[in-house]
Amino acid sequence: MMMMMMSVNNSVSCGCKPLLMTMESLFHHRITTKEKVVVVIGATGTGKSKLAIDIATHFKPAEIVNSDKIQVFKGLNITTNKVTEEESRGVPHHLLGFVDDDDFTATQFSHEATRAVDSIVQRNALPIIAGGSNSFIDHLVNHHDHFRLRYDCCFLWVDVSLPVLHSSLERRVDKMIQAGQVNEVRDFFDPSGDYSRGIRRAIGVPEFHQFLQAESMEADQETKNRLLEDAIATIKLNNCKLANRQLHKIQRLHAVWKRNMHRLDATQAFLNTQEAAWEDHVVAKAIRIVQRFLYDETHQHVVPPLVSSPASPPAAAMAAVTH
Repeated sequence: MMMMMMSVNNSVSCGCKPLLMTMESLFHHRITTKEKVVVVIGATGTGKSKLAIDIATHFKPAEIVNSDKIQVFKGLNITTNKVTEEESRGVPHHLLGFVDDDDFTATQFSHEATRAVDSIVQRNALPIIAGGSNSFIDHLVNHHDHFRLRYDCCFLWVDVSLPVLHSSLERRVDKMIQAGQVNEVRDFFDPSGDYSRGIRRAIGVPEFHQFLQAESMEADQETKNRLLEDAIATIKLNNCKLANRQLHKIQRLHAVWKRNMHRLDATQAFLNTQEAAWEDHVVAKAIRIVQRFLYDETHQHVVPPLVSSPASPPAAAMAAVTH
C-alpha cells in the first residue's frame, strides 16, 4: 500500500498524470462492472430458442430464462411450441410452463425473471433470456431498477426476411397439426367463446372455436372439414401478423439498444435447411459476439435509459431489416 501511495505521489510530483488517470479509469471500471446476460430476441418462428440452446451448450454452464408471455403458462405444449426435453439438450430452463393463473403481467415477469437470473449468476452460470414477447424484455431491461443496475445485456436479434419467415410459419402450423394440436386444444374448448385470458389467448386456440363447437353439436363431416380448414388457414394468417408486429417492436427497441444489439440474418439458414447453414450463418456469428461480450475487457456498459421506446424506428434500423 505504501509503495502504491509513493508511486502515485511521485507521479503527481513529476506531473505524470497518466498514472492517475489509469487508476481512476480502473476504479471506475470496477464500480461499473456488472454481471452479464445474453438476451435472444426475434419474431415468432425465427429460431430464438434453438439459438439460445446452441449458445448455452457452447458457454457452459449456462441456463435459459423464457420470456414468452404465452409459454409461461402450463399446458398446450404443441400449440405454444414449447421446447421439448430432447430439444433442450440438458440446458436448464426457467419460467417455462409454470403459471396456473389467467394472467401474468410484464411486472410479474420482470420480478420472476430477475429472481431467476440472480439465482443463475449465484451458480456461476451464464443467464440467457430468450423469447418472443418483446414487451416483457422491454419492461425488464428499461423499467426494472434492480435488473438495470446490476446486469449488462448483449442483445442478439435473430431476423428472417418476412416472405421466407411467413412460408416457414405456415409449414410450422402444418407440423403442429400433424403432431396432434387439434386434440390438445380440444381440452381447452370454451363453449362461451371466452379466449381473452391466460393460455386461451394463444394463437391456435380461439381459431378452433367454431370447429369444436360444430363438433360438439355433431355437425355433418363436410361442415366440420370446412371449419377445420378455415381454422388452420386463420392460424397461419395470425402467426404471420404476429411476426409483423413483433418485427416492428424490435425495430423500435433497436433505437434504444442499438449499441448493444446485434442482428443475425438467418434468412439463408431458412432457405437452406441443412444444419450446417444454421451453424455458419447464425450460430458461429452469435458465438463470436458473445465471446467478445463476455471476455473483451474493453467492452463498455451502457445503462439503458428509463424512457419508453420511441414511437417509430430510425431509418438505419429499418434499413437493417431484410424485406
